[in-house]
Amino acid sequence: MPATGVVPRVESLASSGIQLIPKEYVRPKEELTSIGNIFEEEKNEEGPQVPTIDLKEIDAEDMEVRKRCHEALKAAAMEWGVMHLVNHGISDELINRVKVAGEGFFDQPLEEKEKYANDYGSGNIQGYGSKLANNASGQLEWEDYFFHLVFPEDRRDLSIWPKSPSDYIAATSEYAKQLRGLASKVLSVLSLGLGLEPDRLEKEVGGMEELLLQMKINYYPKCPQPELALGVEAHTDVSALTFILHNMVPGLQLFFNGKWITAKCVPNSIIMHVGDTIEILSNGKYKSILHRGLVNKEKVRISWAVFCEPPKEKIILKPLPETVTDAAPARFPPRTFSQHIQHKLFRTTRELETKST
Repeated sequence: MPATGVVPRVESLASSGIQLIPKEYVRPKEELTSIGNIFEEEKNEEGPQVPTIDLKEIDAEDMEVRKRCHEALKAAAMEWGVMHLVNHGISDELINRVKVAGEGFFDQPLEEKEKYANDYGSGNIQGYGSKLANNASGQLEWEDYFFHLVFPEDRRDLSIWPKSPSDYIAATSEYAKQLRGLASKVLSVLSLGLGLEPDRLEKEVGGMEELLLQMKINYYPKCPQPELALGVEAHTDVSALTFILHNMVPGLQLFFNGKWITAKCVPNSIIMHVGDTIEILSNGKYKSILHRGLVNKEKVRISWAVFCEPPKEKIILKPLPETVTDAAPARFPPRTFSQHIQHKLFRTTRELETKST
């Protein structure tokens, strides 16, 4: 796939030696006041902290022990909608392989990566790319990425997956398969938390055949003016669930109780977000939290986000009947997943922050 040449690669900008970032990357004045030094922010121990949930006992035979694990997960999904998962059942060795493979792809010369360039104009969204200015603010973000569908296996297009590093396909495929199993476990706990059958949410988001896992490897180069830019602007995920690995460089911030909170780097954890899809199905009982990504001068940040998404047209997303009462009427109108994405496309950050407070 040839590169269109329309969007500059942020990596090229960053490595060109510029001291000032182009104006397209500078955030609006009202946002700049909240953008600080991410390394200083991460050291802050005061105030609320993103919860860490231990999944070791998620399937424990002792029902009391299992219930405690389930309750902790449910509470974090209701209060925060984001958490660090530890003892999640995916080996450190496999996660390290995924990271080494992804880093290896981005370490290649630009001309090698451009062989995998996507082309939004012709609808080819999978592959190597940089953000187009079609986001809410009409601005650019300080990141390049690689995007591809990783599960179900029969829906993949391996022709656009990186051939190098040689372990990329094997490591990423195995990780996707294991992550799909983890997603089922989490959906089961969230179902039970709504008083539903354990497989209900799984069915509502498409089941094993239709729930799509889309991986986006985000590459955030060093930025000469990190106080002016964002790696990813404020948004909520449209997915059912999102699972994130990173290279232990801080950057993720969550908008919680009217303030931006920096997520700590928790070793051997997977960050999990509840997405809009589950928020809608639960009628707002579970929370899809507003979040963004900061950048820095000192270190490249890489994250591996896997979005678990329902089919675009087959399912009507709306609050499940069991979640709607006279006291708690439906908070979301019926929409397909595709319609929901369109509805969100041009919401501004100010609108989103207002909705989240």
